[in-house]
Formats: sequence, structure tokens, C-alpha cells
Amino acid sequence: MPIQILTPQLANQIAAGEVVERPASVVKELVENSLDAGATRIDIDIEKGGAKLIRIRDDGQGIGKDELSLALARHATSKISSLDDLEAILSLGFRGEALASISAVSRLTLTSRTASQTEAWQAYAEGRDMAVTLKPAAHPVGTTLEVLDLFYNTPARRKFMRTEKTEFTHIDEVVRRIALARFDVAITLTHNGKLVRQYRAARDVTQNARRLGTLCGTTFVTHALSIEWQHGDLKLHGWVADPAGSRQLSELQYCYVNGRVMRDRLINHAIRQAYQDKLGDDHQPAYVLYLTLDPHQVDVNVHPAKHEVRFHQSRLVHDFIYQGVVSVLQESAAPTLPAIAQPEEPKVRWQPENRQAAGENQFTLEPQVPRPAPESKSAGRSTGGGQSSAPAAWPQQQPGYSQREGKVYQTLMQTPVAAAAEPTPSVRQPLFPARPASVTAERPAEAPLGAHGQSFGRVLTVIDDCAVVEQHQRLALISLTVGERWLRQAQLTPGEAGLKPQPLLIPVRLKLEKTERVVIGQKQDLLALFGIDLQQEAQHVTLRAVPLPLRQQNLQILIPELLGYLARQQDVQPDQVTQWLARHAVTEHSAWNHSQAITLLTEVERLCPQLVKVPPSGLFQPIALETAFNALKHE
Repeated sequence: MPIQILTPQLANQIAAGEVVERPASVVKELVENSLDAGATRIDIDIEKGGAKLIRIRDDGQGIGKDELSLALARHATSKISSLDDLEAILSLGFRGEALASISAVSRLTLTSRTASQTEAWQAYAEGRDMAVTLKPAAHPVGTTLEVLDLFYNTPARRKFMRTEKTEFTHIDEVVRRIALARFDVAITLTHNGKLVRQYRAARDVTQNARRLGTLCGTTFVTHALSIEWQHGDLKLHGWVADPAGSRQLSELQYCYVNGRVMRDRLINHAIRQAYQDKLGDDHQPAYVLYLTLDPHQVDVNVHPAKHEVRFHQSRLVHDFIYQGVVSVLQESAAPTLPAIAQPEEPKVRWQPENRQAAGENQFTLEPQVPRPAPESKSAGRSTGGGQSSAPAAWPQQQPGYSQREGKVYQTLMQTPVAAAAEPTPSVRQPLFPARPASVTAERPAEAPLGAHGQSFGRVLTVIDDCAVVEQHQRLALISLTVGERWLRQAQLTPGEAGLKPQPLLIPVRLKLEKTERVVIGQKQDLLALFGIDLQQEAQHVTLRAVPLPLRQQNLQILIPELLGYLARQQDVQPDQVTQWLARHAVTEHSAWNHSQAITLLTEVERLCPQLVKVPPSGLFQPIALETAFNALKHE
């Protein structure tokens, strides 16, 4: 058979095989077009599981009369016009083949009206001929698409369709995924004339909570941990279920990249790795996460159905997601003071400051929970398991102050130290706060909380790399750099079980000297004790895993230096390696802030309690106030 150009009809039939897998595929493409058109309300009508009718109506900007016929042509789109547009796509659709492919295997009617038109127009296309007819119609501003008798002209494809119930289940899942991506859009779904789903647009925190519960169930909302994580152009927000909730929700996994639902292996691997110590191989984490990044850093044009993406900096994205999920899981596992359950008016769950490696968390700028008055005596400063800087509520939604919540908070803060020190099971903080009937015009002045008996004191301010703290009405300076080194040393102490290795998504290839390669075999057990996995290959060595405290280090420099240190030592003990790593592992700090100081000192107090009782001179230096007082008295 000679080489020839395919006819447009045959080309559309072939393209339909990629775009139109089943009725749910049609719903996905058409609803995404509605969202790209700026719709705030979308109504979806289905009959016979989509085999008989799929009708999508929206209130978007509509399509002009002159463009209706062109809209049904193959590779016709208003979303890109150049290669630069293709490399920075923010719309859900961009290839311009959905309507042409759908009309090739169905009877398609497109009715639309723009705000500038006085009347609507209707375009009709059917089957292989693809002839488009236009006629006037009655329709409000927006667009309605009707797809009748799907696969009527391709009997072989129709035979592969499942039962009506199964096909509608797939449609229901597609609509749920889209509704999770756009809380601001109202969506209704009917089947055979019966209203099945009604997702109302969410405009405040309470409505967000209600819609999330409708989409994911009360079990997920009860166990959800909110994430707000940011580093440069990378931003991760959403919810992950704690380990207990994940064991109950085995298949609730939704991930979005720039608003587009994805089944990306890199993202799934990062989340799964974060849960590695908390879930067995028999369970999967449950999550609803939204990843936002520069569109130039991601390629969405790598899958016919746009289900997969390719990241230009895959390792950065992987570690960014991993650190964000690990951080919120570690925080949720921290012990807290005994709490009083208030089901009527739940309190907001708090989120700590991001680590420096992940960037500043923009949602930790100002606390929202009222603090006790200055004269009140508190049981401990807001650090430890309850240390946080801002509520992890829905982005850009700030809940008001509830007096009932304030009274509960006051009660907790007046708990005696001895009682607070007793181990008690932590009470889960609900994901969303209750919206009060009124919001106070001015918030009460915030007073810093006092220090408890096992802390360095109350952090007043930060000067250079030192924190100024108040302890028992005395002031002192604490070197944050030295404290960080002590903390790193505690984290890198292997103990009997050793440090757990964390596999690297992309192994690091190292070029080492002969003496450094020899020491790998000699000190293999010692390296394994510290969770460092090295594999030798001729002149190169591949680093495959490191412990969690070293993941943010420049491993191409640190590991060869460590091997050189081991090669120079005749007999080295694990505690010597721990001290060496603590001194040479570097954390970049352009400037310490108040939240970072509190977070660091809290971790030092938790992991190094001996430093609180007997602080070394290089870490803790009292400030002699008597000299200053005497100078003022002599004036």
C-alpha cells in the first residue's frame, strides 16, 4: 500500500481512540473546557451511563458565531498560538482535538452565546462526514454541549463499554476529581433525570470544610492534616491523612499540578516515602494535595490524556514534597497538653514554620489564637508539640476569634506543670475552625508566654545568630548556631539500631580517590550504622541512601570529606563520626528569625534535655543586668 495522507475523517477517528476512551473521558474534556472558559457553574446531565446522552452546560464566556464551526475542527484552539505558549501552559486543554474527536464518534450539538451577542447560535456535527450546520437558538451567555449516541458509528468500540452503572461510576469519579480542584465552581450531576451530586461553590472556611467532607467523607476530614509548604516558586498545600486515617482510606489519593489532576509516579513516590516509617507495605497514604510551580518548569504535553507530567527539576520537586509531608507528620506525632474536646466549636490546627531548606511559610506570619493577658501565669511557652505560628486553614481564609475557643485555650494554658508533664494521648484538633457569629473589631494585645521548668526560657528577640531569652526574670543569650550543632549531633547519634537510610530518588555518582574507595570496604559496617549506602563501580561510587538529617546537605562534597576523614583515622568510634558530621554538615541561614529560633530551641529541649539543666558556656551566656541597672541609678 503506497504512503498517503489520511483523510480528516479517518484522522479524527484515530484521535478519538486516544481522547475518547469511554463516556467519562468525554465528561472530563468538556468540563475542563468549561473551566477554561471561566465558568462558575457547570451542570452535567447523563443518561444511560453516558451512552445515550452527555449534556454539559456552563455560564462561561461562550463562543462567538463566527468561531462555532472552527471550534469543531481538529487542532483548533484559542489557548495557545506559539511555541512559547506551549512551554508555559496554565489552561487545562490546549491541543484543540477534543471536540473534533468526540464529534467523530457521536452526534454533537454545540450551542453558545457570548455577552456581546443578542442571540445564541447552534452548531451540529455528526459522525464521519463532520459536516457542521449552524442555526440560531435560545440560550443564555455560556455554552451547552450535547453528545448523543456515543460510539453509534463504531460498534466495536461500543461493545467494550461496561454496564450503565460502571460507566456512571467512572463519570462520578471524574466529576469528583474536578470538583476537588475547583472549590469555587458549583457543579451538579444528574443521571437519568435524578440529581446525584450537588457540589456548591465554597466561599469561606465553613463551606470549604463542608465541600471537602462531601467529596472525601467525614473520615478523611477527621484525620486530615493541613499542609502549607513553600520554597521559591514551589508551593504545596492541601491535606494528608494521619497514619490512622490512611489505614482506613486505602484509595483516597488525589494530586494536582497547577490545577490539573495527575497520576505522577514521582509525586506518589515522594509521598509514599514520607509515610515509610508510619505505614506498612499493606497500606497506602490518603491525601489531597495541590502542587503549584512555574509552568516553564513542568511539561504537561507528555501523555495523550494529560494524566502525567515531566518536571525539569525532578529531584528538587521530589525532595520538596517529601520534606513537606514528613514535616506535618512529625508535627502531628508530637505530644501535646491535655485538650478539652469541643465538638460544637472546634479549634484550628496549627502549623509550624518551614525549615530553611524549604523556604518561608507564608501562612505563619501572625498567630490567630488569642494569648493570655500579660499578668496571667502560663504553664509553658508555645513551643514543642504545640509550637506554631499560624493556623493551617484554607489559603487566604482567616477565621475570626471565638470567645468559647479562647476560654478553652486559657484553661489549657493554666494547666499545672506537673499535670502537663504526664504522658497523655493527644486529642486531635479538627481541620477547620467554626465560624463565629461575629468577629471582634480589634484583637486583644498578644503577650508572650512564660517558660516552663525544662526550657531555656522565653524567646524575646533574635540578634544576629543569638536569641535573647528570659528565664526566671533574668536575661541570657543563646547561640543558635551552636544550638543547631548540638541538635544535629543528637539527630545523628545512631544508637543501637542505627540511623534509618532514606533512599535518594536520583543516586549521586561520586568520583573518589583510591584511599577513599578502600575505606568504604573497611568501614562498611560503620557507614551502614549511620544510614549511608554506597555502592562501588570501578572508579566511581554511587551514593544511594543517607539518613534524614543529611538529605539537605551537598552530598557530593560532604560524603567524600567524610570518607577522607575515616581514611586518616586508625580507629574511629561512632561518637567521633557523629561529632564530625555535626560540625561539617552545614545549614544555610541568611538570617535567623523569631519563629526559627523558637523551633530550634524546642527541638534542642526535646532531644538534648541535659543542655537545659547544665548549658555549656558556648551555648548559653547569662546577661549581667546589674551593671546596667547601677549605671541608670547613678544618672
